[in-house]
Amino acid sequence: MSDAPPEAGWVAEELQEELAGLALRYVTLESGSGRSPREMRQRLATLSSRFSGAQAINLRHQPIPWAYRVFFRHIGLDPDHQRTPVEELVLERMQKGGFQSKSLLDDALTMAIVDSGVALRAFDADKVSGRPGIRPSYEGEPLEGRPGELPGGTLVIADEERPLGLLFGATAAGRGVDRDSTRTMICAIQVAGVPDIAVEEAIWLAVQAIEA
Repeated sequence: MSDAPPEAGWVAEELQEELAGLALRYVTLESGSGRSPREMRQRLATLSSRFSGAQAINLRHQPIPWAYRVFFRHIGLDPDHQRTPVEELVLERMQKGGFQSKSLLDDALTMAIVDSGVALRAFDADKVSGRPGIRPSYEGEPLEGRPGELPGGTLVIADEERPLGLLFGATAAGRGVDRDSTRTMICAIQVAGVPDIAVEEAIWLAVQAIEA
């Protein structure tokens, strides 16, 4: 199992003062994804049974989910319409009667996000040029796979050449992990109010699930 501590991504200078506490942490795994083993699907079922409707409603008031809600409002997103990552997963669980198994990577991210509340993303590490970071989109810049241009200043996760995905949203075409991927980069988005230890735990939970 990988014991390497998460590395620090970069945050554009113009965001550091306006969005104090915003950070990106990441690890790179020498593996892709694939079908979830039976043990993983059983863990998802167990996790599903932990959430009642009341627990799902109260989730937003817990410190880490609340920190993401505050951040969403600060950047102009309404968390009651575009939900934070953990709230989106829990809502899906309530609507479908359980967390749905999708792939080894997706299931590992689901378990880590739900257990920790921390926002996680994954990219094909071989499609990332240099260190990842967070920046505003440039004027006229597109997100691969989406028509048109991003509104200037849209927050994106980017490498040293192009956006990899919206900070909270779509992944650029060809940058996600697919059946041909052999290396995976797991990224944690940290905002003010989310402690370092929670970020490290979230990444560790995802890595442990993948490498178990």
